[in-house]
Amino acid sequence: MTEQQKIKFKNKLKQAGIGIIQRRVDVAKAAVNDAQDGANSEEKSSAGDKYETGRSMGHLEIDMHGRQLAEIQKELTNLQGVEINKVHESATIGTYIKTKNDSFFIAAGLGKQKVEDDTIFYLSPLAPLAKILIGKKVGDHFVFNEKKTIIVDLY
Repeated sequence: MTEQQKIKFKNKLKQAGIGIIQRRVDVAKAAVNDAQDGANSEEKSSAGDKYETGRSMGHLEIDMHGRQLAEIQKELTNLQGVEINKVHESATIGTYIKTKNDSFFIAAGLGKQKVEDDTIFYLSPLAPLAKILIGKKVGDHFVFNEKKTIIVDLY
């Protein structure tokens, strides 16, 4: 595989990850809007405490969904900033890593994803496995979950 093909493949992984996170942003925005609509439609009843409790619960739900949305947007911004236009000699953020059994992309914590015909584990740079992998080179061994694995390719 040429250097250009490797960069193109990493770009495909990055774009797939951005698409996954963007769908999560859309879902979170819809949840915020639904919670806001629910809070706005709470009708004043003769039992004022019930009305106030309902409004308070609605605002708590809005806050919760708002925090989730902010975290997802932060994750999207972080992934968009990952540099993938370089072929790396050792694992770092933006590196694709191939072992005998698994493939990893250190960029965002999206877990196991299917990208076309490939199964890729998207790792947050802060994930325990990513911390083990960072700095490793082709031919290096690492142990994770009591399994010894060798890196067969990375870029």
